[in-house]
Amino acid sequence: MEWMIQGLQKLGEIKPDALEKILGDIEHQRPEIFRSLVLIAYIDCKISLSKAAELLGLSRIELQRELQIAGVPIRSLSKEDVTAEVEMLKRFCS
Repeated sequence: MEWMIQGLQKLGEIKPDALEKILGDIEHQRPEIFRSLVLIAYIDCKISLSKAAELLGLSRIELQRELQIAGVPIRSLSKEDVTAEVEMLKRFCS
């Protein structure tokens, strides 16, 4: 299995569009796997809470509640989180 993961990493370097298509296929055909990948990325500090929520089609607050119920620790808001919240409020309040 490790060889396949390494192959996907190399594919991403050589043909990023192909890897994006594969990930898009996973998102639409296996949403539970996509959700797990997004949550793993959040837990491993690869993406912010706001980015994870965006990818999952949720608000940051909705995802934060879900994670709290599941017992997943919530990290402090990052600069990216704060910026995303401000942008959302600007669009909402305009």
